Amino acid sequence: MRNTAIDPFEDTPRSVVVTANDFAAGLVIPLHAHYRGQFAFAACGTISVSTPSGQWLVPPQRACWIPAGVEHTMTMGGPVTMLNAFITAEASTVAQMPGHCCVYGVSILLKVLLEEAIDLPVMYEIEARAGKLMALLVDEIASMPRLSLHAPLPRDSRLAKACRRLFAAPSITAGLDIMAAEVGMSRRTFTRVFREQTGISFAEWRQQVCLLSAIERLNAGESVTRVALELGYTSPSSFSSAFQRVLGVAPSQYIEVPNSASGSRRQRPSVRGRLTN
Repeated sequence: MRNTAIDPFEDTPRSVVVTANDFAAGLVIPLHAHYRGQFAFAACGTISVSTPSGQWLVPPQRACWIPAGVEHTMTMGGPVTMLNAFITAEASTVAQMPGHCCVYGVSILLKVLLEEAIDLPVMYEIEARAGKLMALLVDEIASMPRLSLHAPLPRDSRLAKACRRLFAAPSITAGLDIMAAEVGMSRRTFTRVFREQTGISFAEWRQQVCLLSAIERLNAGESVTRVALELGYTSPSSFSSAFQRVLGVAPSQYIEVPNSASGSRRQRPSVRGRLTN
């Protein structure tokens, strides 16, 4: 496996280790992988996770699961505080964590468990309170709801390249015929291959890419009107309707995050020696 990042805790004889870090806006962590599965919680800020098979968006107060060995990059949308639970492959299997990346909702209990786990020594006592807390943390991670914040990439290198260009400049008006011509396929072939390799139609994929971009921009403070029009929607209301149809809530509601669990983060002077990505 290339570009594998060996963290200071990869070989720690504990099934789960929790760390914390603060990242500057716009920082990109280049392609790397971990020997453990990574549950990355965006306590503050938005994280974009990219792998060879797709792109995931992690809004504030949500998390992304990245299985062991999956190469990925991370891009910080605004200043980010990230709490990571690194879980061994064995413990991940026991917890029935998926073998692919997913974005998760995060309960208040899980937020509290992550906060508590940061203060534990790396070599915590497995049979004592600390070990039980860590076991509960993994169980709670495994029970979290998955969120539809993913845009898959086709395996075909030509299609993937064209899709990455749309990631960089998303627009709901991006035409299927233009995309097909870019990759040298007929409309019919493009439509068939795209669905075979992503599991969804190009129109559904295009909308998902636009909604991921919208969430990131809304969380950065941009207005619904500006985001809607710059993504090519005919009006803010048509954008809001599409947003609510797919994600279940209006744009203004989606970016509202309760502060009960994270707004009162206590000072953790001991954590700074345990920071990692």
